[in-house]
Amino acid sequence: QQPKISCSFFFFVVMVVKRRNHGRAKKNRGHVKPVRCDNCARCVPKDKAIKRFHVRNMVESAAVRDIEEASDIQEYQLPKLYIKIQYCVSCAIHSHIVRVRAAEGPGGRKDRTPPKRFRGRK
Repeated sequence: QQPKISCSFFFFVVMVVKRRNHGRAKKNRGHVKPVRCDNCARCVPKDKAIKRFHVRNMVESAAVRDIEEASDIQEYQLPKLYIKIQYCVSCAIHSHIVRVRAAEGPGGRKDRTPPKRFRGRK
């Protein structure tokens, strides 16, 4: 009898990667603490969450004139409300905080130029 020669080839299938950073900003860190989405309370890694800093007037615009007339101090600067809002990816897309980008073409994921500033719906 002849000895059976077993020849095995291992093919490592490389999975397709959608983003080169895998949708996160975690470089050289094994684990990051989760934060809660302000819209749906989903746990999201802090580096993956979409963060926006909202600066609003503490008083709504309708009442600003009444307060200015009633105050004795001239040139009184009304205080502002500084809020850091963190969204999960689903809520950020749904509420138009960020937009879905195609892989190819201008403004796509493969395009490395910084995206133009988005200033809300106009």
